[in-house]
Amino acid sequence: MGKEECMFCSLEQNGEQDIIFENDTCLYIQKASEQKILEGSGLIIPKAHVSQVFLLSEQEWKDSRELLIKAKAWLDEKYAPDGYSVGWNTGETGGQTIPHAHLHVIPRFKDEPYAGRGIRYWIKQPENKRTSLKNE
Repeated sequence: MGKEECMFCSLEQNGEQDIIFENDTCLYIQKASEQKILEGSGLIIPKAHVSQVFLLSEQEWKDSRELLIKAKAWLDEKYAPDGYSVGWNTGETGGQTIPHAHLHVIPRFKDEPYAGRGIRYWIKQPENKRTSLKNE
């Protein structure tokens, strides 16, 4: 998928995406339909089409951090979450389905069915052990 087909490079074509904050190189966005289950969740994305987190410029890193801090303060005020899950998926095997770097910012609440289970919970289950390591 190139820049032309990238949903994060053409946010104006997706009426569900709201830009909440932005700075010189990055945006903090929220998708309306995601709010039904992951209340308050959003993404920090570079404005430029950068395919993965490892290719972010120094300024994009700084601006991502700036938006993360700003988003947290806003989310704390608006939703008062009990915690956060924050993370990058990189590469298809790493769970990245959109080839445009994006940082997930997910407020977490004590009354969630999966409260207390972090971003590693599913991948550290015994049934996820690599086939090549099963005999060890």
